[in-house]
Amino acid sequence: MSAMTKPSVTREELLRRASELVPVLAERALETERLRRIPDQTIDDLRRLGLLRIANPERYGGYGLDYDTVLEVGMELGRGDGAVAWNYTVWSSHNWLLGLYPEQAQEEYFASPDVLASSAFNPARGKVERARGGWVLSGRWDFSSGCDAGQWAVLAGFTQEQGPGLFLVPRSDYEIHDTWFVSGLCGTGSKDIVMEPAFVPEHRFLSYEAMGKVQTPGKDLHNRATYRLPVYSLLPFTLAVPLLGIAQGAIDHFEKRARERATAFTQTRMATLLPIQVRLAEATAEVDCARLLMRHDLHELLEHGARGEEIPMVERLRYRRDHAYIAKLAVQAVNRLFEVSGGGALYQDSPLQRAHRDVNAGAKQIALIWDTYAEQYGRVRLGLEPTDVII
Repeated sequence: MSAMTKPSVTREELLRRASELVPVLAERALETERLRRIPDQTIDDLRRLGLLRIANPERYGGYGLDYDTVLEVGMELGRGDGAVAWNYTVWSSHNWLLGLYPEQAQEEYFASPDVLASSAFNPARGKVERARGGWVLSGRWDFSSGCDAGQWAVLAGFTQEQGPGLFLVPRSDYEIHDTWFVSGLCGTGSKDIVMEPAFVPEHRFLSYEAMGKVQTPGKDLHNRATYRLPVYSLLPFTLAVPLLGIAQGAIDHFEKRARERATAFTQTRMATLLPIQVRLAEATAEVDCARLLMRHDLHELLEHGARGEEIPMVERLRYRRDHAYIAKLAVQAVNRLFEVSGGGALYQDSPLQRAHRDVNAGAKQIALIWDTYAEQYGRVRLGLEPTDVII
């Protein structure tokens, strides 16, 4: 979007719509967990409110806003239900990512602007064989969040010619195996994708190398700053911001509960207790810091993209560090509130126990492991080469 072009829907309006949906998501959270996927009614709400189109390139039904708006909306939705926020940002990330594919793939994928795709980025059990005009892909992929609602899947695989990358596969070419029996983020429906050998044409493949070097086929098709960035400097925010939303939702509930309740035996108002006050202060500080860090990094990244600048390796690894640190702060905030919430927080209808399970589950995502990216950043700061190839 050029500086003189106004978006067709404002960021403020989309955030208002997301905020109005928060209590609805909270009310449905138990049902979402029971289903182990996002309810159809919730997906219909996200579509009806136009939230699922934010990530689309403008020519495919987007509003002329960039990916930072998606992240703000996802953070807001997380206040109501972390599983919905997780799937929302994951689905949206794929609609953003498709703008980097060859134009033919984009035309096929965005035949409907309300399209959804799941993904699986672990290529270990996938098999890729070269074929005329493309590849034959088969295998099994795990942790495909939101796959029940997807019309496509983005699946990782290794090619001999271009190295690792992402294959775009239509729903007719794979099956879903229900393996998602877990302790947290139950509603994401992150099941397994199983695929018998099927042909994938060349235009439905995007290499990691192209994404890292900002040499993707589609980057110049759309006037979007984030398409001129190394993908993995930006994309892991997709996984971090739902955790921030979960943490903010936990704070909201903790504060409300402390204002309304008294201790069981002495009937002392919880709001007057020093441990409650201190834990609330610590948790809000952690979430506020994480939110500011996210917005600071996104502002920097958008400026880099707008100017078409190359980002030095140490800065790219700083962003990877920050993705993990934001998740770490969100986990710390929720844990410290849960620790002083008493037995009442253990019941299934308590948002605090769900936040505790969900935020800890989400932080296990490999792109958010603190030790990994702290090490990589520290290595480069000390003059050593990174050992992680996906940066």
